[in-house]
Amino acid sequence: MSAQCRHADDPLDDFTARRITLNGATKVVHIAGSGPAVIVLAEMPGISPQLARFSRWVRDAGFSVYMPSLFGRDGAVADAEEGRRAFQRACISAEFRAFARDQSSPVTQWLRALARLAHGEAGGPGVGAIGMCFTENFALTMMLEPSMLAAVLSQPTLPLNDPAGLEIAPDELAAVASRLEREHLSVLAYRFAGDRYCRAERFAAYAESLGERFIARVLPDSTANPDAPPFFTEVVACPHSVVTAHLIDEAGQPTLAARDEILAFFRQRLGA
Repeated sequence: MSAQCRHADDPLDDFTARRITLNGATKVVHIAGSGPAVIVLAEMPGISPQLARFSRWVRDAGFSVYMPSLFGRDGAVADAEEGRRAFQRACISAEFRAFARDQSSPVTQWLRALARLAHGEAGGPGVGAIGMCFTENFALTMMLEPSMLAAVLSQPTLPLNDPAGLEIAPDELAAVASRLEREHLSVLAYRFAGDRYCRAERFAAYAESLGERFIARVLPDSTANPDAPPFFTEVVACPHSVVTAHLIDEAGQPTLAARDEILAFFRQRLGA
C-alpha cells in the first residue's frame, strides 16, 4: 500500500454493502469473496483503508469476508478529531461496554447471529473472526456460537480503565474456555510490547483464564510502521495496530508474518 493510498479514503467498491437485520437491529456489512466465512471487526475509528486491505488479504486467501460497520465512517482515513468523535460515540453507546470489566458488550449477540448467517451463506465447516482494538474481545465472545471455529484477538483494548480486565462476562468466559478445551480449539492474540492500551497484564489475564488454548504473540515496538494515519499518530501515539495501521507490508517484517500466521490459522480451522 503506497503512502498515498494509506492516507486516502477507500471507496470499498470491490465489496458488496448489504443491510442485514438480525435480532431486530440493522447494520451495513461489506461482503466480498467466496469460501468459508471470516468476520473482520474494525478497530477504532472504523473501517479504514488498512482494515479493508487486511480484509482483501483474507478474501484472496480463499474466504468470504464479512466486514460489519459498527462505528465511524466506512472507508475513511479519519483525522484526529473525527477519530475522537467516533471513539466518544462508541463509548456512550448502549451497544458497547467500553469501561466494564467482566461484562460482554450487547453487540456480541448481533455478531453471533451474523456468524450463523454467514455460515449458512458461505458454507464450509464453520466461521472465523478477528477483532481488533475496541472489538477484539467480541471475537472471543462469538465463540459461544457453535459455528465459530477460529478467533483472533489483535491488540485487545477493553475495558479501557483496567489494564488487567477482560471485557466478557465470567460465565461466558468459562463457557468459551470449556469449549476450547473440549473441542481442542485455540485463540491467537497479538500486541506490541509497548502498547499502552493493550498491556502485558491483559494477556496474562487471558492466559490465566484460557490456559494453553491462548496463544500469545508479542512484537517489538521497533517492528511497527512509523508512517501511520493521523488518528494513530496523534491520538493512539504508540505501536498498536498489528495487522492494519502499523503493519509494514514488506517481506521479512514481523507484522507481515503475523498476517500470514493469521491466514494460516483460518485455513487450518476452516479448510479454505
